[in-house]
Amino acid sequence: MRKYINQISIVVLSLGLLSSSTGCTDDLRQEPITELTGASLYKDFTNYNHLLAKLYGGIAVGGQSGGDGNGDIADIDGGFSSYTRLLFTLQEITTDEAVIGWNDGTLPEFHKMSWTAANEFNNAMYYRLYTEISFCNEFIKNTTDEKLSSNGILGANLEEAKAMRGEARFLRAQTYYHLLDLYGNVAFVDESTFGTLPQQISRAELFNYVEQELLLAANEMKDPHTNAYGRADKAAAWTLLAKLYLNAPVYNGSNHNNDVVTYCTKVIQAGYSLVPNYENLFLADNNVGNTEVILPIVYDGVNTQTNGGTTYMVHAAIGGTMDPAEFGVNGGWGGLRVTKSFVQKFESGDKRGRFYTDGQSLEINDLGSFTDGYAFIKYKNITQNGTPGLDNNWVDADIQMYRLSDVYLMYAEAVLRGGNGSMSEALSYVNKIRERAYGNTSGNVSSLTLDFILDERSRELSWEMTRRTDLIRFGKFTTSTYLWPWKGNIKNGTAVPDYRNLFPIPSNELVVNPNLKQNTGY
Repeated sequence: MRKYINQISIVVLSLGLLSSSTGCTDDLRQEPITELTGASLYKDFTNYNHLLAKLYGGIAVGGQSGGDGNGDIADIDGGFSSYTRLLFTLQEITTDEAVIGWNDGTLPEFHKMSWTAANEFNNAMYYRLYTEISFCNEFIKNTTDEKLSSNGILGANLEEAKAMRGEARFLRAQTYYHLLDLYGNVAFVDESTFGTLPQQISRAELFNYVEQELLLAANEMKDPHTNAYGRADKAAAWTLLAKLYLNAPVYNGSNHNNDVVTYCTKVIQAGYSLVPNYENLFLADNNVGNTEVILPIVYDGVNTQTNGGTTYMVHAAIGGTMDPAEFGVNGGWGGLRVTKSFVQKFESGDKRGRFYTDGQSLEINDLGSFTDGYAFIKYKNITQNGTPGLDNNWVDADIQMYRLSDVYLMYAEAVLRGGNGSMSEALSYVNKIRERAYGNTSGNVSSLTLDFILDERSRELSWEMTRRTDLIRFGKFTTSTYLWPWKGNIKNGTAVPDYRNLFPIPSNELVVNPNLKQNTGY
């Protein structure tokens, strides 16, 4: 399918200015792929799978050809600008769970917590999110009940199209959730925004919008386990609702712990179960026998060749004396390690604490040196039977966007915060996770505290793009109550201003849209 690429901003998207000319927009930083497909494509139901695939592809890859060529976002490499890689940067490298040794542009600012509104990676994340929203808006606009009727979509095809519309609505809500979490008060565009400058929506208003969109999406989406692998169903919407509600005190000052319990329970009762071997969740064939995953981001070394995703997660974590062949790849990029604050959360016998220490120091004296800080083993391009993936450069493993153990831990946290669930159930769920981690009951606990849950989330969900959000919810991201190496650009860590709980809106957006106001501190 042909794609037309224009260097345009969110403003231009909302105005519907889809000309290929860049004369008046050279200073803008977004280069989204705009589907100039015409309504005719939606008249033929056989096109719908391909049209929907673009929405999922916008999360998986960074460009329109193999290896992130023909990138979606201007002024940044396509691999650097992929959705999951940028989300990892903002959610993990800013925390105790990850440091990176590269000096590409403004990348070192993240772990030092010194980013500005001119940071190209922050700006790429912002534009990546709106690019995804533009994809979703196009699909939703063309699949209203009226459009489906006028296009002659009938019978079983009509029901399938409505379920697809639910998926598109979910993916848009998920993207707005990330904007809500990362940026707070942002520009708002939907399928009806056309011909006017986007208005800024408050964080509290955006919370309400995401909530309502997820509830609407869940009504149209397929039941758990009935959709194709890699596509979202009702359980994905329920999981994201639980995440939204758990973080409500941060987003709008409200308490939704009962709702967290409700939606976690719906997922728990939907037939998911923990995979017996934790390591299998992160191998090249983690799509096989995975009873735990609720929503994966699908990769393979042939069809989704990207320098983001799990290709990044594997290669960037290999360096020093590590043998890339043991990870199923042809080389390491010598970037990602972890801090001692993270290492020290693991007890002896916990199989989740997989650190490579040969030639590595626990202390980080130089963020740019790969051997400063333990290497961490998360993903591998090796299958469960020990054979390499399809390609020794591009990794096959899928990213586990949502999985059952996260839901278990959200349930337990909500109960501890006063939700109307069962404390005994909460303890049971946590111990199920820990029995897998230890291989027996030696790691079981008899009681729970909120601080324990925060640490358990780090142990269980390390590098799964939730750490920054968790630390903010617990009041430990910016404050002196919890320090880690190089927090605040000090070797032993220091507090930073609370405004760093949000990232800045790109300076360029403020120039082109006077309706937007910058986040405090930037």
